[in-house]
Amino acid sequence: MQVNLNGKVALVTGASSGLGHHFAQSLAANGAVVVAAARRTDRLKDLVDSIAKAGGKAFAVALDVTDTASVRACVDEAVKLAGGIDILVNNAGIAIPNAALETTEQDWNAVMDTNLNGAWHMAQAVAKSMVAQKRGGSNINIASILGLRVATALPAYVAAKAGLIHLTQALALEWSRVNIRVNAIAPGYILTEINQDWFATEQGQATIKRIPQRRIGSPKDLDGPLLLLASDASSYMTGSIIAADGGHAVNSL
Repeated sequence: MQVNLNGKVALVTGASSGLGHHFAQSLAANGAVVVAAARRTDRLKDLVDSIAKAGGKAFAVALDVTDTASVRACVDEAVKLAGGIDILVNNAGIAIPNAALETTEQDWNAVMDTNLNGAWHMAQAVAKSMVAQKRGGSNINIASILGLRVATALPAYVAAKAGLIHLTQALALEWSRVNIRVNAIAPGYILTEINQDWFATEQGQATIKRIPQRRIGSPKDLDGPLLLLASDASSYMTGSIIAADGGHAVNSL
């Protein structure tokens, strides 16, 4: 999918691996200047170099979304390096699989602090920057179909993603007045370096068979909704939740 993002600056959190890494490359390939943010800055350097070799432009910025001082410093640095922020891809997230009775307070807080609190602090900090510069923008939260339906052994994750979906809509309602659109993508099962071994197992293959399209998604399957929400093509969309899951969320099996 080709979208013109020339002149736009996109800040992508959790960009050192997985979906964030792919999102940064996709946005850069479509003309955006990318600010790639994550804790693992060594991996960000490789990402920035690969974008430059492909003819794009990107910067690397250290970020820990669970640390509000780090969030503020990241946004300030992004504005300093790129001149402002037009697009936020709130992607940073973790999952700690465990049964509800075995989930510790530490694990619960770690997931909430990253997946929900971190997304909130990033959204607010970037929105304040947009308002200060009198420029609108697009906030794209990366939720999950597990914010729309539940699964076992992920109590904190499903609660955080459901909260992120409601936060998306609450911010969309408020920030329409300052020309900031807030939408979310709810991916289904997407093959990444973190989960590829599990999806090769018998249990993983059984999970794939429950997806109506009978296949696991690839990061490229998210390019359509990502680029739509990042671009002016979605100028009349805010508060929308786009499921990209091969039909999994509507499967009653």
